[in-house]
Order: sequence, then structure tokens, then C-alpha cells
Amino acid sequence: MPQAVVIATGNAGKVSEFCAILKDSAFSFLASKDIGFFKEIEENADTFKGNAEMKARAVFEYTSSKDEYKDHWVIADDSGLEVESLEGRPGVFSARYAGENATAVERYSKLLKEMEGKTNRNARFVCCLCLIVPGNEPEFFEGECKGKILTEPQGTSGFGYDPVFVPDGYTGSFGCMSEEEKNILSHRGRAIKNMMTKLKSKGGSI
Repeated sequence: MPQAVVIATGNAGKVSEFCAILKDSAFSFLASKDIGFFKEIEENADTFKGNAEMKARAVFEYTSSKDEYKDHWVIADDSGLEVESLEGRPGVFSARYAGENATAVERYSKLLKEMEGKTNRNARFVCCLCLIVPGNEPEFFEGECKGKILTEPQGTSGFGYDPVFVPDGYTGSFGCMSEEEKNILSHRGRAIKNMMTKLKSKGGSI
């Protein structure tokens, strides 16, 4: 029977990426809302690691209190875009860069506005995963994807800042790539692969 894993997010795009990357593993995935967790978690840490742990612990506390979910694993991630010429912004504020309820278009439009006239377009996507397995301390796994910020959006695939980010060695943005292509390169894909490598080395059931 597959190991049930709760992904501590309400972001459908993140859930889709986890499922696609780990589709051949012995896991079944649930979003936090699927188990009745709807609490808004205040992400006020100043690092991706801190926010990931905050989200994972909140959902794990909930699953531990429910008999039907107490054996579930919990994964949370915090990720964002760091731009060199903006001194690392938007960083941990990537999802709230243009306001709490801003759309992806509003967020990347603000970014492009701030980037006007800047010749240094270097940036990187960063992801930190926090995995909590019952009876164990939290474990953390990181991944990054370096690239550049375009001057205008390109493509409509993916989510978030994908249409304005081109990974190094490519000419098209994440927004122009298929899900399979993006998952090979993405910060989240690399963090998930790092996690799976660690679990395999420990004899995990995958």
C-alpha cells in the first residue's frame, strides 16, 4: 500500500508538480485541504527553510491529532525567486510581492517594472523542502535553478514567475516548457530528487 503523504500547501500548481515528479514512486499524495486542514499559516520566517518548517509542523500537528492521519508523512516547501540586481528580492516574499491577493501576472509585471533598464538579469529559483516522518526529526532538502529574467513574459505554462524566467542554457522560459521538461530543471524538482536520493540511501520504501 502506498505511503500517504500530505503536501502542506493550498497551491494546486505545487501539488501537481509533486505528483508528476513522484508519479512512479510508492507514495500517494494529499493536499492539506484534502484532510480538512484549512488554517492560514503565517509565513513570517526570514528564510525559505524557516517557512517550510513552519508549514510542515503546523500540518503535522494536525495529522498527529487525527487517528486516520497519524501515520501520514508531511512535506512542506517554501520557494521563491531571487534576483541579483534587486539584492535577492522578491525572495521569501515572492508569493506576496505585489500584495496578498495579487495574481501571478501582477507579481511578474511588478518584477519586470523594477527590472527596467537593468543589464544584470541573473536570477535563481530556490526551493527548500521540509519532510516530517512520524517518530523522526524534520529533514530538509534544497534545490535551485539558475537563469535570467526576460524583459517580457514568454509562454503560458507553469505558474508564478515561470513566464519571465529562462533557465541557463535555454532560450525559452519555464512558461514555454512542458511539465516534464520543467520538472527536470526546476528548483522544486531538484529538491524532490535530493530528498528521494536521501530516502533511498536510508533504505526508504519508494
